[in-house]
Amino acid sequence: MPYQVLARKWRPQRFDQVVGQKGVTQTLRNAIASGRVAQAFVFAGPRGVGKTTTARILARALNCVKGPTTDPCGECDACREIAEGRDMDVLEIDAATHTQVEKVRDIIIDGLAIRPVRDRYKIFIIDEVHQLSGHSFNALLKSIEEPPPHIVFIMATTALDKIPDTIRSRAQEFEFRTIPARLIAEQLRAIADAEGIDVTDEAIALVARAADGSMRDAETAFDQVMAFAGERVRAEDVASVLGLVGRDLLMDALSAVADEDAAAAFAIAARAVEAGYDLRLVCRELSRVVRDLLVLAVDPSRIEDSEIAPEGDRERLKALATRFSREDLMRAFDLLTRAEAEIRSAAEPRYNLEMALVRWIHLRKLVPLADVIAALQGGAPITPSGPARGGQPSVPRPGSSGRRPGAPTSFTPGGRGAAPGGASGAAGVVRAPAPPAGQAREIREGRAEETAAGRLSAAGGDGPDSGLKAAFLEEVQRTKPVLFATVIAQAQRIEVIGDRILFAFTSNHRLLGEQFEQNRALLESIALRVAGRKLAVVTGSGGGDEPAPASSGAEPREGAHADAVKPRDAKPQDLRAVALADQGLRTLLDILPAEIKSVEEI
Repeated sequence: MPYQVLARKWRPQRFDQVVGQKGVTQTLRNAIASGRVAQAFVFAGPRGVGKTTTARILARALNCVKGPTTDPCGECDACREIAEGRDMDVLEIDAATHTQVEKVRDIIIDGLAIRPVRDRYKIFIIDEVHQLSGHSFNALLKSIEEPPPHIVFIMATTALDKIPDTIRSRAQEFEFRTIPARLIAEQLRAIADAEGIDVTDEAIALVARAADGSMRDAETAFDQVMAFAGERVRAEDVASVLGLVGRDLLMDALSAVADEDAAAAFAIAARAVEAGYDLRLVCRELSRVVRDLLVLAVDPSRIEDSEIAPEGDRERLKALATRFSREDLMRAFDLLTRAEAEIRSAAEPRYNLEMALVRWIHLRKLVPLADVIAALQGGAPITPSGPARGGQPSVPRPGSSGRRPGAPTSFTPGGRGAAPGGASGAAGVVRAPAPPAGQAREIREGRAEETAAGRLSAAGGDGPDSGLKAAFLEEVQRTKPVLFATVIAQAQRIEVIGDRILFAFTSNHRLLGEQFEQNRALLESIALRVAGRKLAVVTGSGGGDEPAPASSGAEPREGAHADAVKPRDAKPQDLRAVALADQGLRTLLDILPAEIKSVEEI
């Protein structure tokens, strides 16, 4: 007897043998048991998930000598002939071959009036029905809507959207899903035990994952591996035959990135090339492992899930999950998917893979923008996003200081270490910049410690209301830092006069005045909360280009606009000093790695 491949030998013969489609099979069983069998069905789903197999089982259930029954006997002539595809009353039609309307009329429409020769129903199974032409679909419309009582149409397709709505509305649709790797592995284990094959769990897991949800693909691949390895199958055999990327290579690549070892990253790329792997597949498998690490970072209990962490890699994945933050993993996934697309058209795919790994190492040195802003406002240290944010801290390597090699030193505004490089192209993150040389001297001499709120408070003198003004400004800065930095801190002077708080802007600050008016009600509510009484918040003019005199006769504040304090005959060095005194410019220099080269009067 000729050899029969596993996909045909182990094809399900009953509804309960169909793997991973319980929703479909249970619905069909209930319909048969209750006598509510439709005249037309559409089975849609990916390849190899059981569409044609289920159609044959349904045909057997309807035509079995004991039926209609939910459990066909498999022994009568109808059951055996339908299973073998040679029943004269069950016609399987390949729509790709019979796409013309003439063949549809000859094979289907002209035979509708002829009753079954032996069986209870005459059943048409149309495989890949979306391949039919538009005229063929139009010819089928009336037949599918009102067929004779002994006719049943079963249409299978992998492209449901290509079937006209007029056909779909006349049939019951069943969506077949991709089969989970766990169920595929269980079925492969049952086949291996029945066939007397010694195969490891790691090898079965590799075949199941490579099948991408297709039971037929998994059985075909397993048949191929058995032909190569014989009766003893190991994970190495599966990787060799199917061209899969070895798990050791993937784990080593992750370790090299976690260690920020660029030399090891180049060595990993060389190993992949020497092994003959498709480098697109390497990127795809790396992105899959990154996804698994992200799942573990979100839900550590999934470490026992064999689909996420195979038993042989469980401990190594668990250790690696603590060395990447969620931001690292999300950026890495985007990076790897882009690299896979770029490799497709690259002249030297190896270079793209190497650069992708090096960029991944570089991305781990980035600091989230939210951390930079929080540090500028509250003085908290800024550190790279290596430890898992919201998760477990990074685990330093034995003998290390706990900081990744090459990572920028932590810093705080007013006292931070220098960091190499500048801003990065990644969205939402910036490189921690080194302070300009002039500002570094101010930090060392202690002249840059005064806050914007303190300078604005001092500009009003030491009157009885200065404490109220200081408390008001501090509350605004605490609750509305953006409004304070962009509008309030740019005021020429602020005074508390009776039941009013006066903000003075120069004539050049018309836009600031408009923004101030939009937030007047908010500022009055803050003043009421601070003072315990209602205070009117009003604006006034600073008197054009010249600064309006402060109530206490103090000098113009340090953070005033350059036009408000700039003398007409100022020298270049004076202009530079005026520019450096501007609070907005100082904030910009704190955030961006920039320095002032020259200052010109406009």
